[in-house]
Amino acid sequence: MPYIIKKIGYSLLIILGVVVLVFIMFQSFGDPARMIAGQTGDKKTMDNIRTDLYLDQPKWKQFVLYLNDVSPVCFHTAADIEKKQLHGFFSSGNLKFGIKIPYLRRSYQTKKAVGQVLGEALPGTAILAIAAMLFASFFGILLGIIAAVKKDTWMDSTAVFSSIAGISAPSFFMAIIIAYFFGVVAHAYTGLNLTGSWFDIDEVTGQKYLTLKNLILPAFTLGIRPLAIITQLTRSSMLDVLSQDYIRTAYAKGLSKYKVVLKHALRNAINPVITAITGWFAELLAGAFFVEYIFGWKGLGKITVDALEKLDYPVVMGSVLISACLFIAMNFLADLLYVVADPRVRSI
Repeated sequence: MPYIIKKIGYSLLIILGVVVLVFIMFQSFGDPARMIAGQTGDKKTMDNIRTDLYLDQPKWKQFVLYLNDVSPVCFHTAADIEKKQLHGFFSSGNLKFGIKIPYLRRSYQTKKAVGQVLGEALPGTAILAIAAMLFASFFGILLGIIAAVKKDTWMDSTAVFSSIAGISAPSFFMAIIIAYFFGVVAHAYTGLNLTGSWFDIDEVTGQKYLTLKNLILPAFTLGIRPLAIITQLTRSSMLDVLSQDYIRTAYAKGLSKYKVVLKHALRNAINPVITAITGWFAELLAGAFFVEYIFGWKGLGKITVDALEKLDYPVVMGSVLISACLFIAMNFLADLLYVVADPRVRSI
């Protein structure tokens, strides 16, 4: 329990640091009131918008109000609760205390709540990230084990060469090549489309329905680099463990190669692989910007790029905060998995 509490404390401090950086970073990006009202907005309209967005307040107060909005534990007036449609407040009086879903404010362009905009995009990114990491983890660990067990053979050389090629190839470049070849040149044979999201719309009923076919190309593209890194890490870690005395002892006791490799060696070699898997999964969840954009996949990455093009900074700020929280959550999960795989970590 002390180990978990310490990790939670570190996570909260990191989130606070990210909120501070995001607020400071977006202070110099133009006048939000002008972005909302446009070039034809009159002075009264601009003043009303500035008041609504707290831009007429000192910078320190703007930060406090922003922190209050994005924090789950907060204080809000009755008027703010009604305007922002917040829930979860229990105290009486004008200033109410509550625990709420973080309020990420509203989009400049669509006027929709940023939480709703990003919430609609998050399932697409989650589906894509899970598919890519399942592909990368399964084949990466498998190839890494084979390369370590068959060291200095053609299998080892092929796995190492392929992983180096996969690490060296940028995702956006691979996305363009794979999309063009499988989605355009070989479309008649693969049946795969150049672009497409995780759902299609029925032309008759107008209803959405799940289409996993569109998932193949972006998931394969996203999985190439993590697969290469997982292969390298698994091979390196397995080679180190397979040279230990207790492995030779296990063989001497007559245990099968299958049991020695999977039950003894892999479990002790898995920690750096867990780090790679959780780290890459967090990155993919945060939004694979170029890949989602190239394949037209509706996720956090594509939504964020579109928002940047339109200078819709609340959406971008919300996306950055959600991405940071996903990274922190996955790192926390990695810490817990370390304890499961190697109980000695608890004493560190």
